[in-house]
Parts: sequence; C-alpha cells; structure tokens
Amino acid sequence: MTSPILITGAGQRIGLALAKHYLAQGQSVIITYRTRHQAVDLLEQQGAVCIFADFSNDTGISTFINTLNTHTSSLRAIIHNASSWDCEANNPDFAVLFDSMMRIHAKTPYLINLLCADLLLNYQASHNVPADIIHLTDYVVETGSPKHLAYAASKAALDNLTKSFSAKYAPNIKVNSVAPSLIIFNEHDDEAYRAKTLKKSLMGIEPGCQEIINSIDLLLQSHYITGRALPVDGGRHLK
Repeated sequence: MTSPILITGAGQRIGLALAKHYLAQGQSVIITYRTRHQAVDLLEQQGAVCIFADFSNDTGISTFINTLNTHTSSLRAIIHNASSWDCEANNPDFAVLFDSMMRIHAKTPYLINLLCADLLLNYQASHNVPADIIHLTDYVVETGSPKHLAYAASKAALDNLTKSFSAKYAPNIKVNSVAPSLIIFNEHDDEAYRAKTLKKSLMGIEPGCQEIINSIDLLLQSHYITGRALPVDGGRHLK
C-alpha cells in the first residue's frame, strides 16, 4: 500500500465525501469511524482500511494508534474531520459537554499529531516533499457562538493547534486548517431553517462537499502554505 491519507470520522457527510474522492483517484485511504454505517462497508469494499475508533477516552485513542501502526509505516496526510455538533441547550451538564467538545476537537487531534509524527516524516523522507496535517475547524472560530459556546471554544483551540504544530513540524510537515460555515444541510433540517441559514452568507447557497474537497486538494498540492486557516464560508464574515 502506498502512503495513505488518514481521515478521521469518515463514515458520513464531509469525511465520507473526502474518502470517496481520494479512493477514486487511486490514493490509499485509512478512515476511522465510531458508528459502522453502511457507507463504511462500501468504503471497505472500495479498498479503504476502516478502523473503529473511540476517541471519548485516552485508552481509545491509544488503541487506535496501535491499530494504525499495524496497517502502515507512513502517512501522506492526516485530515482531522471527526467532530460533534453539540450545544448547551441539549446538555444541561455543562462540564461534561465542555470536556467532550475539547476532547474530540482538540485533545484527539493533539495526541494523534504527536503520536503519528514519525509516520508523516517517513513519507516526507521517502518522497522529499512535505507531508500534511489538515484540521477541519469552523467559521465560529472568528466569531464565537452564543448557542454553541463549548463547541466554538474547542474549534478555536484546534485553530490554535494549527499554528503551533505548523511551527513545530516545519518544513517537513505542513499544518493547515479549513474553516467552513454551512456546507451541507442535514436531512431533517426544515425549510424555514434552511432559508434562514442561507441568508447568513453572501453567496446564499448550500455549496456541497466539493468545496471542502477543493480546499483540501489545494493544501495538499501546495509545498509552501502552512500555519494558515482557509475560510470556506461564502463571505459570511461580511454579512
């Protein structure tokens, strides 16, 4: 197997679209999943290595790293997509919510980046080009969120880790982030919610996962961009 791209949380939505895209290009892919949707079975049939990962505790992260090392000795890139969209209104135990958000969005990428550095450096040494780490953050890093306080704080922590890891690993590993706002709606989102959300950006559309794919392709193809956040928000900051 050629040096794979690791995509966390790729069983659905953006992560799934990324996995399909790179498999279609003939790129080796390793994904993590928490719930084994039918899409995971299909990815496996298409050649992806699919690893169950429980990132809710340190043991789960360590177990995942050990399993990953049995599948590959190098990584072309790590795309941190695993996420949880949760809010205070649905979780009265604010302490648990905060810890959960920080764990999935900050501690898990932090530990994976540190523990997988040698895999990325092996790719860099054999190809003489930088390997990549890409964090998927969020538009709310810029603005905060009164309805998703813990979520916004954890994504801001991940944005800061982008800067720190880019300085730590340069020039052998580039570290960047992609900061989207609306990309795709959920099936249960009603028309009123959709119309309200679309008005929040200048472009006023549901752009689809291809926008994230294009952004990540740009970062992977560059040998120069590092320590940056690429906004994919339809001009929402100007509304």
